[in-house]
Amino acid sequence: MSTPFHIVIPARLASTRLPNKPLADIAGAPMIVQVARRAALAGAAQVVVATDATEVRQACEAHGIRALMTRADHASGSDRLAEACELLGLPDDALVVNVQGDEPLIAPAMIRACAELLAARSQCAMATVAHAIDDDAEFGNPNVVKLVTDAQGLALYFSRAPIPWWRDAPGGGARIKPEAVLRHVGLYAYRAGFLRRFPTLAVSPLEQIEALEQLRVLWHGERIAVHVSAERPGPGVDTPEDLERVRQLMAS
Repeated sequence: MSTPFHIVIPARLASTRLPNKPLADIAGAPMIVQVARRAALAGAAQVVVATDATEVRQACEAHGIRALMTRADHASGSDRLAEACELLGLPDDALVVNVQGDEPLIAPAMIRACAELLAARSQCAMATVAHAIDDDAEFGNPNVVKLVTDAQGLALYFSRAPIPWWRDAPGGGARIKPEAVLRHVGLYAYRAGFLRRFPTLAVSPLEQIEALEQLRVLWHGERIAVHVSAERPGPGVDTPEDLERVRQLMAS
């Protein structure tokens, strides 16, 4: 990739389902360190953790990972990234990839593909990732975010509802039409200038209804390019059960 990109990993200790999640031990290192190590394989110019917790910063620095202290009152990871851009002094045209701090098995190629897509789409403020869904139960699950795109691969809408709805599905109900359904992956690339502007944008009604902040971007007329991956990302960590599963995978 000729255009350099930067990876910022937002991390906070507050988690209702798994307290102190970034510091959970996985294969001998805190999870946030494992995420940063994995992200570094994507070939970014730098990998930085943005946190509001001294314990996270200390854990990162103990393993040679750069960490920035950011405010504790950010409403979203995007807001934290915006502050990180300021602290890093990134120019408006810099590409910043947001890697979630609970994805220790994230595919480096997926991170790189997301950055490359944004670099190639000058009309877009952001890029993100999706993959095909082939399971009816997953399609109907409101915790699984679905999305639809236009002919150019730009996002039209994100929803927790089953979209697109197959009206003529055999037997009716929330059924998948082959090659028509995409699951959203919470991986984003931004232009730093847009990240700086994002916290100033009014929260949209759709964002409030769906609890999906990317809908604020579409609401305000910005475009999001979508990389459709042939592979699924590795499992993330939201619960103690997820943590144990990832530990076993990384130990095998």
